[in-house]
Amino acid sequence: MRKQMLEELGLLPRWERRSLSSSVQHVAEPEVSEQPILPSQAATASAIVPQPPLNEAVIAKMSWQNLQEIVSTCQQCALAAERTQTVFGVGDREADVFLVGEGPGSEEDRQGEPFVGPAGKLLDAMLASIELRRGQGVYIANIVKCRPPQNRNPQPEEARVCLTYLRRQLALVKPRLIVALGGVAAANLLQNDVSVGKLRQRLHDYEGTPLVVTYHPAYLLRAPSEKRKSWDDLRLIRRLIASTP
Repeated sequence: MRKQMLEELGLLPRWERRSLSSSVQHVAEPEVSEQPILPSQAATASAIVPQPPLNEAVIAKMSWQNLQEIVSTCQQCALAAERTQTVFGVGDREADVFLVGEGPGSEEDRQGEPFVGPAGKLLDAMLASIELRRGQGVYIANIVKCRPPQNRNPQPEEARVCLTYLRRQLALVKPRLIVALGGVAAANLLQNDVSVGKLRQRLHDYEGTPLVVTYHPAYLLRAPSEKRKSWDDLRLIRRLIASTP
């Protein structure tokens, strides 16, 4: 089973096992650039039903049920006008690992669950390679809960609204480790525009919770040569899970 998982990742040939007790080191190397982390495109102007601004103090006290209800009817930005449904998140609500992606794609918008297309299949294989699985010890969500048109990057204002919801999800789950999948997730969680290549293989902090950055599975599908680096990141995640109390 493990061999099959590694074959799906394209990692079986010539990979070398490293000691899990070795310290994490960052080695500078040329990177294949991802798409721009912070989008500059203008948001699509769409008519939405106005809502009063989010009360972050109220959301910070919400239960899972109340939070999911308010997300499902959210009209705080233009993305609401074109969605089929919101994509709240899925997984173990007491997870050790909280994965954060960018935003829903067309299939996610249709099914209401994050990472269900080809990138989702690759993500499942990545998790399985370090003995994790969707729904067991893992929670998955995105920076934004609605699909951006043409799968563009979320606009800053769209992300700002949804980060209020995501922050509450993180507080409810209380993960031991956050994993930012790709540049958009990293930029919004860490509030910088540093490339994934420079952020990966380092331990960051998000409001007191350890955070690591790795490539988005969709990016790996476009740049399969980067799977080797992703495997290094997965091994780092495995070590951190084992060592974090």
